Parts: sequence; structure tokens; C-alpha cells
Amino acid sequence: MDRSQKAESVAYLNGVFGEAGAVVITRNLGMTVAQSTALRTKIREAGATYKVAKNSLAKLAIAGTDYEGLGELFTGPTAIAASVDPVAAAKAVIEFAKTTDKIEIVGGAMGSQVLNADGVKALASMPSLDELRGTLIGLIQAPATKIAQLTTAPAAKLARVFGAYAKEAA
Repeated sequence: MDRSQKAESVAYLNGVFGEAGAVVITRNLGMTVAQSTALRTKIREAGATYKVAKNSLAKLAIAGTDYEGLGELFTGPTAIAASVDPVAAAKAVIEFAKTTDKIEIVGGAMGSQVLNADGVKALASMPSLDELRGTLIGLIQAPATKIAQLTTAPAAKLARVFGAYAKEAA
């Protein structure tokens, strides 16, 4: 890798760290090409990115971002999973790690909050932004639905009472 490629790699990683809602650092323990491809596919489907980067370049890229506290995690064969949604990258990596012992979660961060491996697992157990939005919309719509039911209920009861009186009179 020549100087210009290194500069491009640092700039790319700096952009990833600048946009990311959460970052997960993993250690590759001898994954096969098929496993690596499966992991990349799973992460891409979750809306996240996965990049194997030189540790020295990653340390340069985190300078000036909220993720400066991750510096000591970049040792050994590491890779970076990042996503704008704070939960997506963690969830995808944790789900993949359950299927193989060839990947280790080293740690991660949400903004300036550095997380250990257990913190990343806890983050992965949280609902994603889309799930939270769906729940919130459901909660907002529920009272309107109940109000509509309550306002039509008395009229329906009156109609049933009048119908019963009509049947008695006939």
C-alpha cells in the first residue's frame, strides 16, 4: 500500500467514524472466505459497513472523532463494523458470532461512550430505530382509534336498543 492509498483509506475510515451512530470492533480468528462473505452480506443487509483495516491507519482515522477512545482496541487482526443506526452493526455482528467461534467481539462505542464486549451484546439486544419508530407510531395511533371507537359506541348501542323496541312492538 503506497502513501496515497493509505491517505485514501484513512480518509474513508474517518468518514465512517464521522457518520456512525455505533462502531463494533471485531477480531478475526481464522474465518474462511465463505464465512467472511456471509458476514459482510449480513452486515450489508442490516444497513451497516464492515471494513478490515490496518490498526495504525484506523488509529489515525479516529483522531478528531467521537471514537478516539477506541484506540487501545486496535491490536491484532481487527475489523470495524459501523452503522448510522446505533443497533444495526452490533446486532448483525452478534447474530453472526453465534454461528461461529471464528470471530471475537473486542468492543465498540456509541459516540464517545466506549463499550466492552458485554456492552456491545447489550446494545445488540435493544430494538432498532425502525422497530422503535413502529412502536411509537402504534402508540400514537392507538388513542385516536380508541376515541373513534368510543364516539361510535353510544350510537351503536342506541341503534341496538331501538332495534329491540321495534322487534317487541312488531
